[in-house]
Amino acid sequence: MNEQQRQRIVARHRDALLRHGLQPAALYWSSREIQETRFRVLAEIGLASGCSVLDVGCGFGDLARYLAHQGLEFDYTGIDLSPDLIQAGRGHDPRLTLLEGDIFDLPAEPERYDYVLLSGALNENLADQGAYAFAVIERMFELCRVGVAFNLLDARNAWIASRPDLQSHQPDTVLAFCRGLTAHCQLRDDYLDNDFTVYLRR
Repeated sequence: MNEQQRQRIVARHRDALLRHGLQPAALYWSSREIQETRFRVLAEIGLASGCSVLDVGCGFGDLARYLAHQGLEFDYTGIDLSPDLIQAGRGHDPRLTLLEGDIFDLPAEPERYDYVLLSGALNENLADQGAYAFAVIERMFELCRVGVAFNLLDARNAWIASRPDLQSHQPDTVLAFCRGLTAHCQLRDDYLDNDFTVYLRR
């Protein structure tokens, strides 16, 4: 991702936050129900109390609140490109550790977190044939001790594939890439018709 693309994403979220406030629409989710459906599937990789979690593209830290509502106790860190979303998230819940930046801005500490999760943060079309997305997935796996779970838009969905502003992927292509990182991969496409999730485990 180049600096121009980064600033475009920051500006889009600043505008959405001004229009919608601390709501899923500010993060380009159609509803909280859809947002939490994706969170539920991410958590089903096997999150349990006592684990550490890195949330890539964390927005307001909604994932942390969702997991807490499920009764889980965990060490949470979120990171997001948008300083506006991070500031709003800190104001909403000062207990959360929310960092401004990109995953590549973090120190390259192998197996730093038990789980590294990502929901919706790779949906912006960067006109790079998904190269940035694959680089992020690889870095996420480097940082995890136990596993990675992420979701992407499904290119098999005709409406998604027709949107030039959205980056969508063929699940088989993504799964093949992930199998180059670990043999322990699993595809989930049983929850929404325009989205899929991949689990990678050590």
